[in-house]
Amino acid sequence: MSSNAAPRDSLAAWDRNPNVAFAAFVVTSAFVQTSSRQRDDLVPTPISDESATIYKFMFGKFATWMVDERLKMSTVNAPDLRRFVEHGKDGKRDLNSKIAYRYLRLLERCYDWLERTPNPARDAIAATDRAHLAQDAPMAALNGDELDRFLAALPAGRAPDQTGSAGWKRRRDRAMQVVMALAGLKVAEAVGLLLEEVGRQADVEGAIELNITPEHKHRTSYEHTAKLPREGVAELEAWLRERAELKIPGDLVFPASLEGEPLHKATVYRQVRATFERAGVAVPRAGGRTLRNTFAARQWKEGATPDELTAALGLALERSAQAYKYAHTNPEDDGAEDEGAEATPGTAEASDPDEK
Repeated sequence: MSSNAAPRDSLAAWDRNPNVAFAAFVVTSAFVQTSSRQRDDLVPTPISDESATIYKFMFGKFATWMVDERLKMSTVNAPDLRRFVEHGKDGKRDLNSKIAYRYLRLLERCYDWLERTPNPARDAIAATDRAHLAQDAPMAALNGDELDRFLAALPAGRAPDQTGSAGWKRRRDRAMQVVMALAGLKVAEAVGLLLEEVGRQADVEGAIELNITPEHKHRTSYEHTAKLPREGVAELEAWLRERAELKIPGDLVFPASLEGEPLHKATVYRQVRATFERAGVAVPRAGGRTLRNTFAARQWKEGATPDELTAALGLALERSAQAYKYAHTNPEDDGAEDEGAEATPGTAEASDPDEK
């Protein structure tokens, strides 16, 4: 039976056991169709198990609150939902505004599916000051000096006289972090980057194209072309030469093992965080997202249009690119080099718990 013909659940079923009803709903293509970000030109595909787990956790928190408040899906109204997202203890809210909005959007999708009119979550969202949502955790990006420090703190490159495979994971991490920082790839796109997606011919400025496809990446990755500047090309090419020498099988540019297995995103986060720590750069999120934010913020500063940035980042919607325009960046440190100066990766040593 197609998703369009799938019978809609009754509110009574969600009242009886909301967690069971939601768990069945979230893994269907019908759930994907309730998203405002769903592209009309794509056949809806159910979300990943990882995403479903997150959504079920979120809904479970709401379901527990309903039990405590003696409410049901059929009786909850907009003021109730506002109380839910604003509740807390000792004057401190459990959910910051940005996360609260995500809860309301999730519930809005549930009520859209259940065809409840008016949609209480939509009414709660309409009554929410959206300008306040971004105040809790502004999107963070590195300034020029911080980016230089990050690149200087990367794991060490291969010495000219070095042979053998010792330390190969550090050099993999070095090249991968350079690609993420200078080409704006998501962690999933870096983990799933394929050899055939790496351009072989540099342009007149020494940059190469990374032709990103959804294969081996996150479901939200769209086909697009990212560009790795000259400063990053040398790092990536050095790693690709070593990868070939190691005779690693498979198509992944940055494999987890000599057998060519895929990296886990947690490993990437751990290694990026270690570079931030060595660099002495303190940011709210010391991970790949901050590197992507930095790339996008630099593109805005250098005059990229919304359409150009949307294409460079592989975003589904142009309005998503606008958010990077307001990324929070610390003022440049005194004595820092000119903001327009190109960053060059350094050769700091790394402590690598993934080295085994």
